[in-house]
Amino acid sequence: MSEEAQAARADAREGRVVTLFSKPGCHLCEQAMAGLRRLRAEICFEIQERDIGSDEGLLRAYFDRIPVVTLDGIELCDCVLDEELVRDALLADRA
Repeated sequence: MSEEAQAARADAREGRVVTLFSKPGCHLCEQAMAGLRRLRAEICFEIQERDIGSDEGLLRAYFDRIPVVTLDGIELCDCVLDEELVRDALLADRA
């Protein structure tokens, strides 16, 4: 692991939760999860996956936008995972 990656991991705040709103069989959702796992290899955070089909409200909110990625409840990106944006958000200091 590079020094930069080690520093990023050390600087990450514990307890950060990235949630992926998805549905089974969605290839974009699968790609987003793969990207989140790559990021987790660099930075410590928890990944939660929520199936939008299990909740009518989630289905209405996210049906045509999945995958949707949030960090600690704040929406970061939809349709396609922006790994750089998520990385930056994970490493940013909380206000």
